[in-house]
Amino acid sequence: MVKLLHAAGLEVILDVVYNHTAEGGRDGQTLSFRGLGEMQYYRNDGHGRYVDTTGCGNSLNFGHPRVVQLVLDSLRYWVDEFHIDGFRFDLAVTLCRNAANDFDPHHPFLVAVAADPVLSSVKLIAEPWDVGYGGWQTGRFPPGWVDWNDHYRDALRSFWLADRAAIDAGGQGGSVARLADSISGSASLFADSGRSRMASLNLVTAHDGFTLADLVSYDRKHNEANGEQNRDGHGDNRSYNHGFEGPTEDEEILALRAQTSRNLMATLMVSMGVPMITAGDEIGRTQQGNNNAYCQDNHITWLDWTSTPESHAMLRSTKRVIRLRKEFLAGQPHHYPSRDKQAYLHWFDEHGKPMSMDRWNDPQHRVVQLLLGSDDGQVDGLVVVNGSAHDIKITLPDVSNDEGTGKRLFELRLTTSELQDRRQGVRVAAGERDVVQSNTISIYRT
Repeated sequence: MVKLLHAAGLEVILDVVYNHTAEGGRDGQTLSFRGLGEMQYYRNDGHGRYVDTTGCGNSLNFGHPRVVQLVLDSLRYWVDEFHIDGFRFDLAVTLCRNAANDFDPHHPFLVAVAADPVLSSVKLIAEPWDVGYGGWQTGRFPPGWVDWNDHYRDALRSFWLADRAAIDAGGQGGSVARLADSISGSASLFADSGRSRMASLNLVTAHDGFTLADLVSYDRKHNEANGEQNRDGHGDNRSYNHGFEGPTEDEEILALRAQTSRNLMATLMVSMGVPMITAGDEIGRTQQGNNNAYCQDNHITWLDWTSTPESHAMLRSTKRVIRLRKEFLAGQPHHYPSRDKQAYLHWFDEHGKPMSMDRWNDPQHRVVQLLLGSDDGQVDGLVVVNGSAHDIKITLPDVSNDEGTGKRLFELRLTTSELQDRRQGVRVAAGERDVVQSNTISIYRT
């Protein structure tokens, strides 16, 4: 399988769970490590009680050299024998806790991986949290690692979903500042670890939690089929059903849900960092509101490849924004936005003026323009976010053309509004005005 995927130009990342075993808590079955050396393989408090930072009854003891050796041997096996290109480490913080139970970015396990001639050359992705004290460590893993960015996930969901729900209910949403920081790669989050924006693995959804379609269709989780009286699964989903819970035939609600889905996907694709799309989101897959469906091997979790008008429209939109991402970043090195000549990310308000601190912090101000380019006159493009409930007239940033004379022309390549097919290709000169529809993201190229 891996050989065939490689032949098709696809790398293979293996999700690995080294933080706990199936033996559960101390009252669980003895299957392997508990019988071999319980006090060595599992973390304990010195009084026979397990230290559980996984929520699964036990945590492997990465303070013991044999546990580190076991995991290194396993990882090397997957690379050497199966040619796996990298790993995503489940609850990676548990693998890096020291004797005091604190996360240590210089933990012997991390040092050993960095020094290993095989493992140091593959992709290393951390789920940078566990359920123990001080478990959230996004941004603190060392160079060579990429972190799942939950700050990014929450910012996008808040801006496009939770804020939208509040505004539609007559309340107030948040400012655009947090979303803008996420689009620009959460640079400050990763700076202390010595890593660039490329250390941010951006996600809106994952295998845990709501699918993209369910984020825009349910206000609450519906996990009754899991047999735990809906007690399982996360309650803080920052979702919005757009006026009706679950399936509906109301065309207006369906149109709003589709637009929000496009907003989330488009934002993911134009953001700095590494995007991750959960399988099925590109075709509107639903789990019927179940946000903890690991125990379901049935239609709740299966991918239905049957094409419907709705799934086809979402797939078409997703392909479009992936192509635009490639255009934006095709000429960029690993550490975007740094080129040989100074590159920039410049932020403007709806009037084409540089964003002021007051506007960044004003929750009433939910419009921002991002210009990507360089001092040598190259402009990659313009991203315009309108998170307000109204259509807005914007003034495009006043930048000259490559020769430094005349007005640069911006061509609208994508809008997430229903006017996409009608407005695509419209050209607007720098310094001139254009209309962006409410609750949309628009992308221009020069």
